[in-house]
Amino acid sequence: MRLSQYFLPLIKETPKEAEIVSHRLMLRAGMIKQHSAGIYSWLPIGLKVLNKISAIVREEQNRAGAVEILMPTLQPADLWRESGRYDAYGAEMLRIKDRHDRDMLYGPTNEEMVTDIFRSYVRSYKSLPLNLYHLQWKFRDEVRPRFGVMRGREFLMKDAYSFDIDEAGARASYNRMFVAYLRTFERMGLKSIPMQADTGPIGGDLSHEFIILADTGESEVFCDKKFLDMKAPPADVDFSDDEAMADIVKQYTTPYARTEEMHDAEMFSKIDSGSQVTARGIEVGHIFYFGTKYSEAMNANVMGPDGKEHPVHMGSYGIGPSRLVAAIIEASHDENGIRWPKGVAPFDVGIINMKPGNEGCDEVCNKFYKALTATGQDVLYDDTDKRAGEKFAMMDLVGLPIQIIAGPRGVGEGTVEIKNRNDGSRETLSVDEALNKLTSLT
Repeated sequence: MRLSQYFLPLIKETPKEAEIVSHRLMLRAGMIKQHSAGIYSWLPIGLKVLNKISAIVREEQNRAGAVEILMPTLQPADLWRESGRYDAYGAEMLRIKDRHDRDMLYGPTNEEMVTDIFRSYVRSYKSLPLNLYHLQWKFRDEVRPRFGVMRGREFLMKDAYSFDIDEAGARASYNRMFVAYLRTFERMGLKSIPMQADTGPIGGDLSHEFIILADTGESEVFCDKKFLDMKAPPADVDFSDDEAMADIVKQYTTPYARTEEMHDAEMFSKIDSGSQVTARGIEVGHIFYFGTKYSEAMNANVMGPDGKEHPVHMGSYGIGPSRLVAAIIEASHDENGIRWPKGVAPFDVGIINMKPGNEGCDEVCNKFYKALTATGQDVLYDDTDKRAGEKFAMMDLVGLPIQIIAGPRGVGEGTVEIKNRNDGSRETLSVDEALNKLTSLT
């Protein structure tokens, strides 16, 4: 994409309403536009990041055996009355009436609706296990929306729901999602720590929050230092091997790791003082096993191998892609702007033409633009006539991992400069050397 043809509305001054780094940088980098408290439009560069995060989430859900569907944003209140949550959920639920005076709601979550789908079509245990997921916009009427998209009212959520004949099967499904989450966050350049957590209004007795450590985290977290050196499962992990899944989950749940709400000071004190980590954390995912809470209330039964009907055991698994955009920025930025991990950067490479109109600069930049685009890389080519300082500041602010700088002097000598945004390193290479290096990155 040529910058001269792109919509990238940067803001020079720090917006007064932005309280944390991610909110400030997302506004300044032209990623989002706020319309009211907790309600945002996603502008082109922000939407590109959001879509890349969503693609990673989809790939790992599919790999773990989940099947994608799409449920509506508006839900009939009667489904929630069946489960008993319509009155219990609280003021965060946006309740509305349609033109026929029927009670509706803007879904904050989808346990009831997916249970209704399941009970309409699945009759036998032979169709299990089953895991259905979707990516969909949700709404929770937060009392005090703040921190930009970190705690907005409207947000994009991946929510998955598993169905099994018994508790053993449900825990195997839970373990698959647990492992899928470790891989998902690793691919986004995040070190996630699964922590025992409260189940909240979802219900159930087994729950883990996946937390990344960040100074601006919303809550205090406590864990064993061992987690900082643990590696996520590899891409070829076998999700069909229940024993292997259980072993990985055991490895990640044996060391101490709890959120503030579940913290046990006495248990934590037994860890060697040099291994105790007390920090701020940001939740990037949350998984639950809640047994037959919804299936019993809504008569979601299947015929078991014994010829009798059984309420299915369920779990739910949430990741917020829109929240993840902010979380990644909180974990990866510097004084000049965002430092995107490669897998989620809005563009893989930025090209800076220091003097548009100069025959040599134009020729070299066009050569890089065509070659890199041909290899499938996403390229932002700054072909504008702005000052050099503005060009450099823009590239650092939006955080493109690799920057190619082509100026008249270097081009005259047959060279360009390559800058690595994440570590700040620079190297001068011949045009051919740089082309060979960058085209091999795919």
